Amino acid sequence: MSGMEFNKLFAAALVAGASAMLCGFVAKQIIHVEKPHENAFKIEVSETEAGGAPVAEAVAEPVLALLATADVAKGQGIAKVCAACHSFGKGEPARVGPNLWGIVGAKHAHSEGFAYSDGLKAMHDKTWTLAELNTFLWNPKKYVAGTKMTYAGMKKPEDRAAILAWLRTQADSPVALPSEAEIAAEAPKPAADAATAAPEAAKDAAKDKK
Repeated sequence: MSGMEFNKLFAAALVAGASAMLCGFVAKQIIHVEKPHENAFKIEVSETEAGGAPVAEAVAEPVLALLATADVAKGQGIAKVCAACHSFGKGEPARVGPNLWGIVGAKHAHSEGFAYSDGLKAMHDKTWTLAELNTFLWNPKKYVAGTKMTYAGMKKPEDRAAILAWLRTQADSPVALPSEAEIAAEAPKPAADAATAAPEAAKDAAKDKK
């Protein structure tokens, strides 16, 4: 091989290498993928307090104390949204959901012939008190696992109080308004009581393990 031919081959290899390096550099600049700061899909886990004690889950705000002065007409208006799935008049047929005449004070899964979820069927001996209905309306899926009701829940306490006040009137003999004892039982425990109860519960658990 002559020196001229060797120089040509060397020059060709040098140009090819330089081109490859240049293409790689340009590609990195054009196609630049930043690492996300957090996962696209978050996996929810239950939070815990220091020491491993679980944080109390959110619960429905009490409404029994509001029922005596709740706006019944407002509750009737709110119920119009529910009428897409439920009937409310006495003797009216069920729709997608069961008829709700006399629901306050009735048993769970009380409507004859309606195809309730297994979760509600298992609660058939439990009474729909105003407090129970408040919790259900706040978050149906949390109240009973596997419920067929797709409604996400009524978050405003005033709205729940209004519709419960109206539902109470949809009966042959409306149940009595909540007593002071029932109102007190529904109210959440003061923070001080909860703080005292937690260590006591831990002590009891430790005794059970011994």
